Amino acid sequence: MFTLISTAVLALVAGIGIFLMACQMMSSNLESAGSNRLKALFAKTGKSRLLGVGIGTLGTAAIQSSGATTVMVIGFVNVGIMSLTQAATIIYGANIGTTITAQIVALGLSNGNGLSTTTIFAAFAGIGAFVALFAKKDLGKTIGGILAGFGMLFVGLSMISDAMDDFARLDSVKLFLASISNPLVLVIIGTVFTAIIQSSSVMTSVAITMVVTGLISLNQGIYMTLGSNIGSCVVALMAGLTSGLNAKRTALIHLLFNCFGVVVFLVGALVLRITTGGIWTYGGVFEHMFPGVPQLQLAMFHTIFNVLTVVIILPLTDALVMLVCKLIPEPLIHNSLTAQPHFYFVDEKMLRTPIIAARQVKLEIEHMAQLAMTNYDRSLRMVTRFDFSEQEQFKQDELELDYLNHELVKYIVRLNAMPLPEEDHAYLTTAIRSVSDLERIGDYAENITEYADILQSNKETFSEQAIAEIDQMRNLVFQVYQFTMKAYMENDRQAYWQAHDYEDQVDDLNEEMERLHIERMSKGQCTATVGAQYIELASNSERISDHLINVGKTIGGLYPRN
Repeated sequence: MFTLISTAVLALVAGIGIFLMACQMMSSNLESAGSNRLKALFAKTGKSRLLGVGIGTLGTAAIQSSGATTVMVIGFVNVGIMSLTQAATIIYGANIGTTITAQIVALGLSNGNGLSTTTIFAAFAGIGAFVALFAKKDLGKTIGGILAGFGMLFVGLSMISDAMDDFARLDSVKLFLASISNPLVLVIIGTVFTAIIQSSSVMTSVAITMVVTGLISLNQGIYMTLGSNIGSCVVALMAGLTSGLNAKRTALIHLLFNCFGVVVFLVGALVLRITTGGIWTYGGVFEHMFPGVPQLQLAMFHTIFNVLTVVIILPLTDALVMLVCKLIPEPLIHNSLTAQPHFYFVDEKMLRTPIIAARQVKLEIEHMAQLAMTNYDRSLRMVTRFDFSEQEQFKQDELELDYLNHELVKYIVRLNAMPLPEEDHAYLTTAIRSVSDLERIGDYAENITEYADILQSNKETFSEQAIAEIDQMRNLVFQVYQFTMKAYMENDRQAYWQAHDYEDQVDDLNEEMERLHIERMSKGQCTATVGAQYIELASNSERISDHLINVGKTIGGLYPRN
C-alpha cells in the first residue's frame, strides 16, 4: 500500500507540474502572438459594459490565463487608461473566459470506444516541439510553443487521471474524502489549493479527474470548484498591492466579485436543499442535465456558475465600484515632498507578463520626460524671476530622475532578457538610451538653478529684453517636447519632423541670443557675470532640445522625410 500511495502522490505532483508548465507555455505564446491586438482591444473598451464582458471573455479564452488578463487590466487602471467600471466588466468576462480550460479537459476525458482523446491531444506536444525546433522565424516558434503547450496540457492531465485511479483503489482514501461533506470546508480546500498553485484551471482540472475516477462526488467537486474562484484572486491581489490606489481597488473588485458569486451559490444550494427536502442538489441537477458524463457535468457547472454570477452582478457594478472606493479611500494627506523615489507604472509583478511590462516602460519614460521638463520650467522661473517656491519639489523630482536613470535601466535589462516579440526587444534597446537622455535634461535644469543662485548672491538680474528672449527659448523647447512625446508615444513620424523643425529654430535662437548678448555687453547694458549665465542658459536649453530629439529618433524609420 505504501508503494501504491507513494507512486500515486509522485505521479500527481508530476502531473500538476506538467499541467502548470503547459498552461504557462500556452499563455505566454498565445499572449506573444496576439499581444498588440489584445492591448489595443483592452485599451478601447468604451462605455459599453457588455462590450467589456465580451472583451474579457474573448481575451482570456485567447491567452488561456485569467491571471494574465487581470494583471493587464490592473496595469491599464494604474496608468489611467481604463476606469474602475471598465476594469470590473473585463474581470467579469475573464471569469467566463477561463472556463474554456475546464471544457477542454472535459473533452480530453471523454473517451470513446476507439483511440483515447487524451492520447490524440497529447501528441500535439511532440508536434509542437518539432515545429518550434525547426522553425526559423519567431512566428513559427510561437506556433510550435502553443501546440506543445496544448499537448503537454493533456500529458499532465493523463498523469493526474492515472494518479486519481490509483487513489480510487484505496478504500481508506475514498472513505476519508467521502467524510468531507461540509460545503464550506470543500470551498476552503479549493481556495487554499488554488492560492498555493496560483491556477484555478489546475484546481478545476484536478476536481474533474477526481469526479471521473469516483474519488469524490459531483457535489464535492462543485464546491471545490467554487473555492477555486476565490483562490484565483491571489495573482490579482499580488499585482494590486504593489501598485497605485486604483490598482488596489481593481484587485479588490476581483476578490469581492468572486466571493459574491460563491456566497450567492452557497445560499442557492441551501435554499434548494430546504425547498426540496434534500432531494435536489446542484450535483443532482447537473447529473440530470448531462447524464453519464461526469466530466461534462462539472465543466458545465463551472461555466454556468460564472455566467450567472456575471448576469447578477453586472447591473450592480456601480454599487460595487462605490463600495470598493469606500473600503480603499483616497489618502487624506499626500505630501509628495516626503515620498521616496519609486516607479509609477512598472513593478516586479508585471515581469510575469512581459508584453504588458514593455508597454508600461514606455509610460514610465513618458512620465520621466514630464518630470524633467517640469523641472526645466521651474529652473527658468528661478533664474528669471527668482521664484524659489518650488525649489524643494525640484530637488525631489531630481532625485526621482536619478532613481529612474539607475533602476529603470536595470528593469529594462531584465525585461529585455525575457521572451518578447522582436519589435519589443528593439524598443527596449532604444529605451535605455531614452532614459539617459531624459536624465541629462534634468541635469541641465539643475545647472540653470545654479545660475539663479549665482545671480541672486551677486544681486544681479537679467534685463527685460533678456528675459523675453529666454521665454521665447522656453516656448520653442516646449514645442520640441510636445511634438517629440507625441511622436514617441504614438509612433507618429510626422510629429517627429515637426519637433525637428522647432529644434532647428532653437538652434537659430541660441546663435541669435549669443549675438544679442555680445551687443548688450558692448553697450554696457549687462555685466560679465550676467552675460555668462545668460549664454550658459541658452546653451543648456539648446542641449535639452537635442536630447528630446534623440528620444524622438528611437521610433525608427524616419528617413527619408515625406
